[in-house]
Amino acid sequence: MSLTLDSYRLLGRSGLRVSPLALGTATFGTEWGWGAERDEARKLFDLYVERGGNFIDTANTYTEGSSERLLGEFARDHRESLVLATKYTTLRRPGDPNSGGSHRKSLFASVEASLRQLDTDYIDVLYLHVWDFTTPVEEILRGMDDLVRQGKILYVAISNAPAWQVSRMQTIADLRGWSPLVALQIEYNLIERTGERDLIPMAREMGLAVIPYSPLAGGVLSGKYGRADLTPADGASGGASGAPSEDGTRRNFNLALGTLTERNLAVADTVKEVAAELGRTPAQVALAWTLRKPGVTAPVIGARTPAQLEGNLGALDVYLTADQLARLDEASSIGLGFPHDMLAGDHIRRVTKGDLRIETRR
Repeated sequence: MSLTLDSYRLLGRSGLRVSPLALGTATFGTEWGWGAERDEARKLFDLYVERGGNFIDTANTYTEGSSERLLGEFARDHRESLVLATKYTTLRRPGDPNSGGSHRKSLFASVEASLRQLDTDYIDVLYLHVWDFTTPVEEILRGMDDLVRQGKILYVAISNAPAWQVSRMQTIADLRGWSPLVALQIEYNLIERTGERDLIPMAREMGLAVIPYSPLAGGVLSGKYGRADLTPADGASGGASGAPSEDGTRRNFNLALGTLTERNLAVADTVKEVAAELGRTPAQVALAWTLRKPGVTAPVIGARTPAQLEGNLGALDVYLTADQLARLDEASSIGLGFPHDMLAGDHIRRVTKGDLRIETRR
C-alpha cells in the first residue's frame, strides 16, 4: 500500500498527527562543510510542504543555528499547519559550564533562544537531545512540564538515551501527572539495528513514537560508497584547490564514525540488489525498510538538493515483498544479546493448552 506525506500518523500516545517522513533540516546552512544555501534550503522546505508534509526536525546546534533561523523564516506563513520539533542540551559556549546539559537552566535558556530563532511563540515538540548522566530525571521532567504549562512547548520527547532511563522517566511522569514523553528519536537503519534490543520494544510499550534519524546511515545505504572508499580521502580528492571535496569530507566523517566498513558495505550490496529488482534506488529501498518496521512512526530524511529529496520521498510507494524483507533482515541481522536470545530460544516457559501446566525447558 502506497503512502503519501499526508497519510498522517499519531505521534506516540498523543493525538498529534504527523507525516510518515519527517524533513530533517541539518542540511539547512553550510556551516558544517556541506548542506544547502538559503535559496536551495527554501526549495527543500517548499517541496516537502507542498507535497503535504507537516513534520520538520531541527536542533539548536544544527549548522551553528542557521537551521533554526532558516526554518523560522520559511515556516512563517505556514506556522499553524506545521509540527516543528527542536532539541536542547548539546549547546556549549566556552567559559560557560551551564550553557549545555539537561538541567533546568540550560533547558529554559535553550527554549527561549529557539523560540527567537524559529520566530515562533511555541515549539510543537521539544526533545532532550543527548543524555548527560548528571541531571536528575525529576528536574528534567518538571522543567519540561513547566514549559508545557506556560505554552512554550506543546509536547516533550527524548533522544539518545538509555532505554531504562526513558521508561523510568515515563513512569515518573505518569505517576506525578507531568507531561509524558511522546517520542523517542534514535539512530535506526539497516546498518544500525541495536535499537531492536530494548529501545524500540520499550517505546512501543511506554507509548512513545519511534523517530529514526540517519535512516541511510550517512549515505552508506544509498549505494554511493564502494570498497575503494574504506581508506580516508586526502587533499588530492578535492580538485585544483587541494582541499577535500564535500564527498571526501563525508567519507572521512563516516570512516571516523565507523559507519563505512566492509560489513556495512555488504549490507549495502544487498540493498542494491533489491533496488535493482524493483527498479528503485538503494536509498528508496533502505528508507522503505525503515518506514515499515513495527513501532516506527516517521524516519527523519535529510537532503541537500530538491532532486535528493524527491528521490527520498519516492520511498513512500515502495513495496517490499516478504522475500525481499527477509533478505534485507538476514543481511543486516544482529544478535539481540541477553536476555533476549535466551528468551527466544529453548529456555522458555511453555503453557500447554490442555491443563494449563507450566513447563520450563532447559
